[in-house]
Amino acid sequence: MALLERAGCLLSSHVTRGVSMPSPVSWISGHADVLIRGLSYFDLKVKSKNPTTEGYGRFCSGLKMSAILETSELPAVFDGVKLAAVAAVLYVIVRCLNLKSPTAPPELIYQDSALARFLLKSCPLLTKEYIPPLIWGKSGHIQTALYGKMGRVRSPHPYGLRKYLTMPDGATATFDLFEPRSEHCIGEDVTMVICPGIANHSEKQYIRTFVDYAQKNGYRCAVLNHLGALPNIELTSPRMFTYGCTWEFGAMVNYIKKTYPQTQLVVVGFSLGGNIVCKYLGENQANQERVLCCVSVCQGYSALRAQETFMQWDHCRRFYNFLMADNMKKIILSHRQVLFGDNMKKLHSLSDADLSKLYTATSLMQIDDNVMRKFHGYSSLKEYYEKESCLQYLHMIYVPLLLVNAADDPLVHESLLSIPRALSEKKENVMHVLPLHGGHLGFFEGSVLFPEPLTWMDKLVVQYANAICQWEKTKPHCSDAEQAMSSQE
Repeated sequence: MALLERAGCLLSSHVTRGVSMPSPVSWISGHADVLIRGLSYFDLKVKSKNPTTEGYGRFCSGLKMSAILETSELPAVFDGVKLAAVAAVLYVIVRCLNLKSPTAPPELIYQDSALARFLLKSCPLLTKEYIPPLIWGKSGHIQTALYGKMGRVRSPHPYGLRKYLTMPDGATATFDLFEPRSEHCIGEDVTMVICPGIANHSEKQYIRTFVDYAQKNGYRCAVLNHLGALPNIELTSPRMFTYGCTWEFGAMVNYIKKTYPQTQLVVVGFSLGGNIVCKYLGENQANQERVLCCVSVCQGYSALRAQETFMQWDHCRRFYNFLMADNMKKIILSHRQVLFGDNMKKLHSLSDADLSKLYTATSLMQIDDNVMRKFHGYSSLKEYYEKESCLQYLHMIYVPLLLVNAADDPLVHESLLSIPRALSEKKENVMHVLPLHGGHLGFFEGSVLFPEPLTWMDKLVVQYANAICQWEKTKPHCSDAEQAMSSQE
C-alpha cells in the first residue's frame, strides 16, 4: 500500500511544483512499475488468509511482475485500461481536491496605522492560518457547492420577529429582528444590520448560523429579506430586489436608528449584500452616522467588470452563472402576476418579447438586460451595472471597512481582487483579507472530513466587530499613548 501511496505522491508533486501536468497515459509510462507493484501487493494481501507468510510469498512473486513490463506482452489482469483508470483517478483527486495546496494565514493588505496594529493584536484570526477540512476543504468548488446546497452543518434556529415596512412606491420591505442573548463585550448596545446574498433572506442556514453566533456575543441582529426572495411573502408593487438597490436596506437601518436611539451599528453584507451595504454607506455621508464599521464578504465590487468573466468557462463560472440565472427566473416567475401585469409593462417599458427572452435566458446578464434594469429605468445594461455597483462609492466610506474574499472563489475572478487591493493600499480605514481557501461563502473548518457548524467567516466577522467596538471605546487613550511615544522618539 505504501508503494501505491508513493505513486499518488509522485503524481501530486507535479501539481504542487507548478509543473504542467502530463496526460494520464504518459504518466503511466513513467511510473508503471510503481503502480504494478503496489496493485499486485494490495491484491495479494487482501486475498491472502495468512498475511504474514503466504501473503509475503505472494508479494515476492508480485514483485516479479515488474519484469513482465519489459516484455512485449502484458497479462490481461494488468492491461493498459486498468492502469489508465488508476492513474486517472489519482490525477483527478489531486487536481480537483487540491490536496497538496498548503494552509497559511490569510494575505492582508492594509496601511500601517494605529487602527491596523490594534486589529492585528485583537483579531487572532487575521494572523492565524485558516485550516479547512483536510479531504475536500481546499477545493473552492466543493466549499461553494456545500454552501449552496447545504448552507451550514447543524444550523441553529434563532427566534426573531418579522417587521414590515411600506416603501414610497408601495413595496413592502421585510426584515427579521433578533435580540441579543448575552451582554456585549463592551457593555453597550450594538446592532448588526445584515444584508444577505443574491435572492437570500433570514431563513437561509448560513444566515441563521451567523445570527445565532452574533446573538451569543451580545449583538442585536437585523436581517434584510430581499424583496421577492421569501416564498411566502407576496410583492405589493411591480418591483423586486436588484443588484444594487439600497432602498429596503436603508429603510431597515432607519427603523433601527429610530427604534433604538442609543444603539450603534455594525454593517455586514454577504456577496451581493456586500455590494449593497458598501453602496449604501458611500451614497450619503449621513448614512455612516452611528456606524462603527462595515464588513463585506465575497463580493465582486464591479458588475461591469464581472460580466465578462462570468461568461468564461474557466473555474466553471459559466456553469455557476447558469445555475444562478435559473434560480432567479424561478423567483421572478413566481411573482409574474404582479411584475408582468399591464400596468407594469407600461410603467417599465416591458414587452411580451422581453418575457419570452426571460424564459430562454441562460445567464444573469440576460435577465438583468431584459427585466431587472427596467425596474429602475436604466437605458442599457452598461448603465445599470455602472450605477448599481459599489465601485464608485468605496472611496467615500470613512468608517473602518473590512473586505473579505477567498483566493479560490470560483465566482469572483482574480482580476476583480485588484479593486479592494488598491483601495486598501490607499486608505487607512480599509483592510483586505484574502485567505487561500474558502470558496464563495464557504470558509468551512474541520479536521478531516466533517465540517464544524461554525465557520471561519462567522468567527472573523464577530471578532473584527468586537475589536472595532473596543477600539472606539479606547481610541482616545490609544491616541494619547501614541503621541507620547512619538514625542519621546
